[in-house]
Amino acid sequence: MNSLKSKSIIVLLLCVFLLPKSNAQEKGIINNAKSPYVKQRSINLGECIWTDGFWAEKFKMAHETMLPYMGEVLCGDIGHGLNNFKIAAGMKKGKHEGFAWHDGDFYKYMEALTYVYAQTKDAKIVNQLDEYIDIIGKAQEPDGYLHTMVQIDPKIDRYQNRKYHEMYNSGHLYTSACIHYRVTGKRNFLDIAIKNADLLCNYFLPDDKRFARFGFNQTQIMGLVELYRTTGTKKYLTLAEKFIDNRGKYKVEETPETVGYPIGDMVQEFTPLREEDEAVGHAVLALYFYAGAADVYAETGEKALLDALDRLWDNVTNKKMYITGACGQTHYGASTNRQMIEEGFIDEYMMPNMTAYNETCANICNSMFSYRMLGIHGESKYADIMELVLYNSGLSGISLKGTEYYYANPLRVIHGTRDYSKMNTEFPDRQPYLECFCCPPNLVRTIAKVSGWAYSKTDNGLTVNLYGGNKLATTLADGSAIELTQVTKYPWEGKVEITMQKCKKDEFEMKLRIPNWAEGSKLLVNGADAGVVAEAGKFATVSRKWKKGDVISIDMPMNVTFVEGNARIEEARNQVAIKRGPVVYCMETPDLPKDTKILNVYVKGDEPLKADYKADFLGGVTTIQGNVMLRQDHKEGMYTTVKAPVFEPYKTQFVPYYAWSNRGNAEMTVFFPVIWK
Repeated sequence: MNSLKSKSIIVLLLCVFLLPKSNAQEKGIINNAKSPYVKQRSINLGECIWTDGFWAEKFKMAHETMLPYMGEVLCGDIGHGLNNFKIAAGMKKGKHEGFAWHDGDFYKYMEALTYVYAQTKDAKIVNQLDEYIDIIGKAQEPDGYLHTMVQIDPKIDRYQNRKYHEMYNSGHLYTSACIHYRVTGKRNFLDIAIKNADLLCNYFLPDDKRFARFGFNQTQIMGLVELYRTTGTKKYLTLAEKFIDNRGKYKVEETPETVGYPIGDMVQEFTPLREEDEAVGHAVLALYFYAGAADVYAETGEKALLDALDRLWDNVTNKKMYITGACGQTHYGASTNRQMIEEGFIDEYMMPNMTAYNETCANICNSMFSYRMLGIHGESKYADIMELVLYNSGLSGISLKGTEYYYANPLRVIHGTRDYSKMNTEFPDRQPYLECFCCPPNLVRTIAKVSGWAYSKTDNGLTVNLYGGNKLATTLADGSAIELTQVTKYPWEGKVEITMQKCKKDEFEMKLRIPNWAEGSKLLVNGADAGVVAEAGKFATVSRKWKKGDVISIDMPMNVTFVEGNARIEEARNQVAIKRGPVVYCMETPDLPKDTKILNVYVKGDEPLKADYKADFLGGVTTIQGNVMLRQDHKEGMYTTVKAPVFEPYKTQFVPYYAWSNRGNAEMTVFFPVIWK
């Protein structure tokens, strides 16, 4: 009997010990399945599969072209990523190549591979990842330290200077390892991440003033929260919160740990986050920070934190964001507190077009921040921003072939106005390799995972966040199975059909996002009015007892519209952009008479514009056809006397902004001066 009791106790202890591992079987992109302060929760990776249409084509390209090409770059002698790990592991001789954050680029590439595996079950990918993980494990030091630049260079000590981006690399390590574990069930990568995170806790949980301002490129906050969600280890959440608490808590001054990199607003350390009401500094640093803070809120429910995030989201999207969803108005400038910043936010409504920086990473981070806010609040406006980025300033960062990249994404390009030889991240054409390689794997991992953003779970139902041809097989919050299919030619057409293939008999809700541009949308169930208002910018909620074969039909008008900026945006005064559905359009000089300058193109406010889908043009896009007015008498002087301008009409086309710069070196603009009636 005593022996039986002993065995029972042992079994009970084993269950308790293994509990964090069972929690980890929730397999969302962000594992908020048990987060107490969210209204919408992630579906599991691999539960939504693109079947046809826009995102199915992009995903296929990611699998067959983007990632194989990126692997050749990062695993060869061009990108250095894998070589750096091999050198740190003693498997290869040489010196560290690339920027300090290059390890993080490689982790993002691995994360993208894992997302593709979640949908394709391509066994070669798992074997490939295991090879990488084996090398990374050999590179890791016995106490858990892992940062190849510091390990390879004997002159540099660990955590000596924050410009070496140790935290940033660790953050991407944690996120990638958690995703790998959720998808494959293997612990080989996760154990490396845990070992490194435990070391990070040893260094940064104690109140050591030397390390108080160390974390600044804040991917480690998101990564630590995911490790907490995956393992149940509370100290990871505690450390994530501490990194938030430390920003703005200490006097901003140069110390040995900050030499060589801007301080203050540049790295969001001038004002404590909970007191901040304006997005400042480096846009990528800021938006990663906000996304991480949103993850912390989802676990703690701290109102002051959420209040700050609400203010910051509003400031970004309504006062500092471009029409394409892009963020980071300038390469070099000053914050409103008149502190030096790079690659980031400047004054509200100061939105230059030609010198707009809009780093691809910043744009992607904007969608990541909004995805987390969508989970917290359950409001469709956050999915509107996700979609805006995905179809515009996100995809503009990669060529239609999937093998060339932009770091910066301006809204206007004029030949002869910029000296690209003086720039390190801005180019007249997309590049096959960027020395600062953070953006390409960030974008490709987003393309690979976006099916996981398409739906969310509510307390008793599903939300449809993004539209595209797909199949979904998941469970509702009560564990009941649900399967559905979505058929659509979105974003080129506004009709969507969602067919229920399997569901429970009890009533549950389907929440359908009606985009903020989709005025006049119609919502039917089985051909009849659904009895709910399809209000633009809201979720339309249909609650009923669903059955197999039920069909939800959404018809969103895809009108061609002119969009103007706030009157305070001087760079866009008396100009308009053209938008159809979620897609922003531009014009390129290949669609104009030879030697025409893009600055001489005007649009007429009363000119009818027609949508025309071209299957064999730019990978298959809807163009906008119509007349523009070409100014004939524009003079090149700084200021010139003008009488009545002389115009000639010209029939041409506008193309999706994301597809520009795929027909040779061209001038381009998103905003056009307008001639009204």
